[in-house]
Amino acid sequence: MKRAILFLAALVLCMSAATTLAQESVGGNWFLYESEDPMTAAKDVRLEIQADNFLRESSYRKPKIEIACQNGDYKHATFIPGTKLGPPNRPGFWWQPQQEVLVRIDNKHHRKGWNWMRDRSLAMDKGTVRDLLKAKLFRVEFNSGRGPEIAEFTPDGLNRDRVYKACGSELK
Repeated sequence: MKRAILFLAALVLCMSAATTLAQESVGGNWFLYESEDPMTAAKDVRLEIQADNFLRESSYRKPKIEIACQNGDYKHATFIPGTKLGPPNRPGFWWQPQQEVLVRIDNKHHRKGWNWMRDRSLAMDKGTVRDLLKAKLFRVEFNSGRGPEIAEFTPDGLNRDRVYKACGSELK
């Protein structure tokens, strides 16, 4: 009896926490997830693209990029490598830990300092996100726990109008 009550309580808790309303493809390798916060009624949108390749240390999880928006406004973007990151290698403007990455957007290369988020992800800058949404080819070279790795993305085919509607025109 106790197990049944605990199971039902856990099921209700999981159902209330899962507020995902929809998942849809928005072209190419992109997926858009929409949800609504049950307390504030805020409309959350998460845009996600998965890498084309696996990394050396992770044969079951590909790197991905998530772009988060709320109520039609861009909030942040995160690069999630799917493997342990190497240590930060430079300080940011406010001395927060950063990792310098090399980004290839089509035929241009840029060095960026992305904020290091507890050895699991890197916070991307808005300029790179804008370029990513328009790119045909996107690569990120970063330091993993075992040295340099390259995550390869094919962002071409995205329905940008759908993204601008969900995240605002500041990403144009």
